[in-house]
Amino acid sequence: MKPINVGLLGIGTVGGGTWTVLNRNAEEITRRAGRPIQITMVADKNLELAKQVTGGKARVTDDAFAVVADPEVDIVVELIGGYGVAKELVLKAIENGKHVVTANKALLAVHGNEIFAAAQKKGVMVAFEAAVAGGIPIIKALREGLTANRIQWIAGIINGTTNFILSEMRDKGLSFDTVLKEAQRLGYAEADPTFDVEGVDAAHKLTIMSAIAFGIPMQFDKAHIEGISKLEAEDIKYAEQLGYRIKLLGITKRRSEGFELRVHPTLVPTKRLIANVEGAMNAVLVQGDAVGATLYYGKGAGAEPTASAVIADLVDVTRMATSDPENRVPHLAFQPDAVKDTPVLPMAEVKTSYYLRLRVEDKPGVLADITRILADQQISIDAMIQREPAEGEEQTDIIILTHETKEKNVDGAIAKIEALPVVKRKVIRLRLENLDK
Repeated sequence: MKPINVGLLGIGTVGGGTWTVLNRNAEEITRRAGRPIQITMVADKNLELAKQVTGGKARVTDDAFAVVADPEVDIVVELIGGYGVAKELVLKAIENGKHVVTANKALLAVHGNEIFAAAQKKGVMVAFEAAVAGGIPIIKALREGLTANRIQWIAGIINGTTNFILSEMRDKGLSFDTVLKEAQRLGYAEADPTFDVEGVDAAHKLTIMSAIAFGIPMQFDKAHIEGISKLEAEDIKYAEQLGYRIKLLGITKRRSEGFELRVHPTLVPTKRLIANVEGAMNAVLVQGDAVGATLYYGKGAGAEPTASAVIADLVDVTRMATSDPENRVPHLAFQPDAVKDTPVLPMAEVKTSYYLRLRVEDKPGVLADITRILADQQISIDAMIQREPAEGEEQTDIIILTHETKEKNVDGAIAKIEALPVVKRKVIRLRLENLDK
């Protein structure tokens, strides 16, 4: 049978991995796809690198638009990244009637609604397994494997850089800045790590999963995003003493009044499997009404893990290329006319539990004032630690864990607590998820 011809845009880490795995496992992939899949054209600004990787087995160009215009190319694989030229190339490929495979989570989270509408109109597929959690087939699970379920919530460690940093901070008691430098030295963190450590990368991925899980449009601009750069080593230590680990989680939940979409450092009970995911690994926990909790774990980045997802998409597109577009799996799991524009809740309306650390004067009546404020805001206390002040010190830390309450109640309580003369610094507030129902 005639091979499927692939045009590859970008042959860096993931592109090189895709070339390697596709050639190494060519026989196995052909047996699964029903016909050979071959990369016949590669575009990269670094022509020498492209020629070196391909070894003369594909046409090489520095003009990506030549690839999306080539009539011989059936599928375009976009591995350039970013919002700019990548968007132009993807839309042009769709306009030219080509299927698209992309690992570009930022592009889809921000412009996915436009891209999927264009693909729907043209009758082509846009596949994006590699955009979320590298080699873990979480998109496939949400779109197909869990299709019988009403998804209740998703909680994911979906950024390996931040998980590595948090693991090192906990294991070694080091500050964020110290561990970040080490992560950069080891290649886990970029020279500019902002997207990772401030939670933006995780929010891109969470936006995509939320749309697929709940049948809503991509709404990245509605996500609450908080990173780990301000996290202090003391809070990691206190969390451990209370039986929790701190992880940067992407969380999306179904509520009667809308959906939650948030990324932030989160206390998770140590006994949960996801709390024990260490280093640069990823894990996604999905709660469905029929299946209960399912956990997906593996490498969230890297040349071959991500290439694994890219090639799985290539096989899927190859299998479905000749099928009636109306009978394919919809891009966002739900039929396009059934996607609902249900609101994403503002953070003030989110309900969760909280960790509060207060630096206070060590004197009688302080605790009574604080608990009265919490009670006035309808916040009940689940657990509390009051640290004995060191010898000669006149201040101490109080750690409070709350039961579930609305964020706006906690905002109000913190404002009143910080106004007390006995409170000596801003209240440290972290969110807490039990992930048990």
